[in-house]
Amino acid sequence: MGFQVHFADLPADCMAIGGRLLSDQPRDIMTVNIAVMNAAWPAEVRAEVIRNVLARLAEACGMPAPAPSWWVNFEIIAEGSWGSRGGVLSILQLLETGVFTPERITAIRAALQPTA
Repeated sequence: MGFQVHFADLPADCMAIGGRLLSDQPRDIMTVNIAVMNAAWPAEVRAEVIRNVLARLAEACGMPAPAPSWWVNFEIIAEGSWGSRGGVLSILQLLETGVFTPERITAIRAALQPTA
């Protein structure tokens, strides 16, 4: 909950590894970029999200495990750097939408508190 997933399928002749087009060296390549608003994203939460994404992709592809050539990047977008609805959107605006559990709301508020 609270995630959006966007897929962009690129032809093999539009991607390269080590300067060689994938169309010249066919491989099972997948890169997933996860972009989230700045909030409470400790290392263990990021790791859980990455593991879950890889596991669900393998499941969807009918594979027992993710391919070693699949990569997941977890990127945290700084507060004030996320645009939506014609302006800048803050994660604080989303806290009362019902998307987050009360525990997650508390963690998000704590993570965004200015340090003394």
